[in-house]
Amino acid sequence: MSVSSTKENILKKIRQALSDSTPIPFPQSEGNTSVFQPPTQDLEIEFAEQFARLQGKFIFCVDGDELVVQLNALIASQGLKKLYCREEKLRATLKAHAFDGFSDVELGDCDAAVTTCEALVARTGTIVLSSAGPSGRTVSVYAPIHICIAYTDQLVYDIRDGLVGLKEKYQHQLPSLISFATGPSRTADIEKTLVVGVHGPKQVYLFLVDRH
Repeated sequence: MSVSSTKENILKKIRQALSDSTPIPFPQSEGNTSVFQPPTQDLEIEFAEQFARLQGKFIFCVDGDELVVQLNALIASQGLKKLYCREEKLRATLKAHAFDGFSDVELGDCDAAVTTCEALVARTGTIVLSSAGPSGRTVSVYAPIHICIAYTDQLVYDIRDGLVGLKEKYQHQLPSLISFATGPSRTADIEKTLVVGVHGPKQVYLFLVDRH
């Protein structure tokens, strides 16, 4: 059999295979539905439980006034002197509730950095951040302590829900960086010993403010 005949036979088999429809053996694997069971409790509780398991510190606040009270209590208990915040809107919101704890300090010299976030994933206790946010890429990972201010209407159940929300928000201009911060930075690469704070903050505080 010549080379050309062999090639033609192979192409014929390929064309035949492509013309015959083959059903997908596992249709659920296409990502149209979640593989996880729906939540059995409020998203606030689910997030708090998962976040705490990851050594995150969770604080619930009923309104902006309590947020400032709790934030001042954290600053006092941890002895934080240099608090960094790049977000003008967040600064103005906290100032409206009589908070004046921010310092004129550079990110590299601060004790803690305060940011907002894009969303909160309840199932995994994850904070969703992006480069399009007012704090940019570095603030949440560079400071030794990350303090995140979020609101109850930012809660979603699964990561897929968070990504859908980002797509709806930014349309065809998705941020160049979308990160999922699940508790303080950690690694067990060296002799399988868990070390916290290697590639990011050693402590993460999440203040969840009710906004239903």
